[in-house]
Amino acid sequence: MQIPRSAVVGFLREHGKGALADQAEQHLPEQIDPARYAETLERYGVDVPALLGKLPGPFKGLFGR
Repeated sequence: MQIPRSAVVGFLREHGKGALADQAEQHLPEQIDPARYAETLERYGVDVPALLGKLPGPFKGLFGR
């Protein structure tokens, strides 16, 4: 399962973390495997279950959300 970097950046901006969003945009790959990048996403302050709950399609409802 891959999520787009733009979703992570948008999530951070929505949560008032513009500086972290800028860093994520520069350092994360275009497609992100949340399992592989779990620690990195956590350092950026991304709540992966909340992020996945906002995405359309196959991500909806993962992690019980």
